[in-house]
Amino acid sequence: MTKPYVRLDKNNAAVLLVDHQTGLLSLVRDIDPDKFKNNVLALADLAKYFNLPTILTTSFENGPNGPLVPELREIFPDAPYIPRPGQINAWDNEDFVKAIKATGKKQLIVAGVVTEVCVAFPVLSAIEAGFEVFVVSDASGTFNQVTRDAAWDRMSQAGAQLMTWFGVACELHRDWRNDIEGLGKLFSDHIPDYRNLITSYSKLTQA
Repeated sequence: MTKPYVRLDKNNAAVLLVDHQTGLLSLVRDIDPDKFKNNVLALADLAKYFNLPTILTTSFENGPNGPLVPELREIFPDAPYIPRPGQINAWDNEDFVKAIKATGKKQLIVAGVVTEVCVAFPVLSAIEAGFEVFVVSDASGTFNQVTRDAAWDRMSQAGAQLMTWFGVACELHRDWRNDIEGLGKLFSDHIPDYRNLITSYSKLTQA
């Protein structure tokens, strides 16, 4: 049965960045490392651009998983930050769930490392708790494509929507006329080809 189209709503969405830690990032092999980090920072920048409540969490950061990627703390200095002492599923951490519920949002945009554990477990838990969940596939990474595809299949069958950061940004924005320059800058900062497009547009409009 075809499910109805549920659109992201910037007034009803929060972003969960789960375990983007320096140690765990070294495990990501299903996407080029430089592209992956760019996608993670693009998701962070779009969350800031759309003023979406954003929650950061890490798993056992004093161990081999390592600290949170420093750029994320710089982008979100005042965001809730939950370093989990040991829970593998972030949803098992009471402070994490409290922070999510405190946003008052019912749509969750989720990304993390690694996809089949740090992303899939809280995604499945959030769906069970009644949230609409959107997984940012290109800002989530894991060991290989087989592992990734199994995780995507499990989450999508449970009702999660798989998207990319670019798709998320466009669906939140809805209409170019809302802010051409702001959205154009967001895209240009993370997509080299789009920078060429926006530069051409800017020259044309100035002329």
